[in-house]
Order: sequence, then C-alpha cells, then structure tokens
Amino acid sequence: MKVKPLADRVMVKLEKNEAKTAGGIIIPDTAQEKTQTGTVVEVGDDKDVIKVAPGQKVMYDKYAGTQVKIDGVEHLILKMSDIIAAIE
Repeated sequence: MKVKPLADRVMVKLEKNEAKTAGGIIIPDTAQEKTQTGTVVEVGDDKDVIKVAPGQKVMYDKYAGTQVKIDGVEHLILKMSDIIAAIE
C-alpha cells in the first residue's frame, strides 16, 4: 500500500528503542524517557513549509501525529511543526 501525506505533513518510520536491564527484563518504549526519533519516508506537497527530505532522521514531539501500520511496519504521520530537529 502506498501512502502519500498531504499539505504540511510528513510520514516517519518509527525507530524501536527496546532496552534490556542487566537482569534481562525488557523495558517497552512507553516506559522509557528517550527522545522520539524516526526516519522520514514521505513528505507532503507544501514545499514552502516542509524542511526535511525522505531518508533524513528527525526528532519529534512525544504525543504528536497519527500512528499507522503500513505493510506491517509502524509509521507516524506528523505535521511539520511537530518535528523539533533534524539529526545529522
């Protein structure tokens, strides 16, 4: 399935940050206080507002966007204003 964000929206592939304790207990993403990061997959058509490109890593607000599953992979559709930094 092909999904193309509209206007000032960006689709980001989520990064899984699963962590283990020394005893082998897995701490889920929801219990971690880590920065929310992902890789831009698609961008909308508002080129004046969108400042990122596909393939670029970004940081975004924790509770921003709409989560969607495409071909079994978790993605997030965000407004450009919810992206707080580009990672180089």
